[in-house]
Amino acid sequence: MATTISTGTTPQTTADLPEVRNPGEVAPKDAKELSKQFFDRLAVLEEGTAEYQYVRNTLIELNLSLVKYAATRFRNRSDQMEDIIQVGTIGLIKAIDRFDLSREVEFTTFAMPCVIGEIKRFFRDTSWSVHVPRRLQELRIDIARATDELFQRLDRSPTPAELAEHLGMEEDEIVEGLVAANGYTAGSIDLPLDDSGGDSSSETLVDRLGEPDRELEIVENVQALKPLIEEFDERDRRILQMRYVDEMTQSEIGAELGVSQMHVSRLLSRITARLREGLLAVE
Repeated sequence: MATTISTGTTPQTTADLPEVRNPGEVAPKDAKELSKQFFDRLAVLEEGTAEYQYVRNTLIELNLSLVKYAATRFRNRSDQMEDIIQVGTIGLIKAIDRFDLSREVEFTTFAMPCVIGEIKRFFRDTSWSVHVPRRLQELRIDIARATDELFQRLDRSPTPAELAEHLGMEEDEIVEGLVAANGYTAGSIDLPLDDSGGDSSSETLVDRLGEPDRELEIVENVQALKPLIEEFDERDRRILQMRYVDEMTQSEIGAELGVSQMHVSRLLSRITARLREGLLAVE
C-alpha cells in the first residue's frame, strides 16, 4: 500500500516506511494500520533526531481525527471549538509520547481518555469566574453528583451534613466546597435586579453598590494628626484651631494675635509642613 503523507522532507532512513501524503485524508482504518508501523519505528529511534521528529509528527497528523471526534462531545461549546481542538491535540501528543506497544492495547483506546481528559482539564481550569484551588474545583463536581443522587432519594435538597455522610467527608469540607462553588459563575452587575418589576428603566446592581466613604479618610487623618498636634506649643495649636476649626481668615488671626497677615501665613506654612512630614514618616 503506497498511501502517502507530506510532513516535510522524509529522512532517508525511513524509506522502508510507507510514504504518506495528506494525512488528514487518510481513512481511519488505514490510519490505524499505518500508526502501528510508525509506532514500531518510533520505539527504536533516538529522541531529538530528524527521523524521530518525522515519525512522531506523522503519527500526530494521522490521528488528528481522534481529536475531532472527541471534540464532538462538546458541541454545546461551539464558540470554544478552536480552543478545544488545540487542547485536544496536546492530549493526543501526550498519548503518543506515552504509548507503549508492549501493552497490546489499541492506540485509539489508549489515546481517547488522554484527549478527553485534557479537554476537561481545560474547562475546569478556565471556566471558573473566580480562581479557586483545584481541590475545590473537583470537590464542586463531587458535591453536584452527590446532590443529584440524594435529591432523587430524599425528594428534597440534601443538607451539608447529609452530603458529608454520603461522600465520607467532614461537614466543614462540604461547606467550604459549597462556598467555593459560588465562584464558578459570576453575574453581571449591569443586569436588572429581580425586584425591578420588568421596567426597562429599572436600576441594576451597580446602582446599589456602595462607594468608599470619604468621611472615613478624614477620621483616619484626624487620628494620625492628634499625636503630632500635641507636640506643638500652645500658640501653634491656637493658630490651627482658629484657621481650620473656627475658619478664621489669616487677617482675622493676625488681628487676634497682634501680628501681620504675612506673619500668620508663614506660621501656617511652617505648621502644616511639620504636620505633612510627620504624616509621611508614619506611612
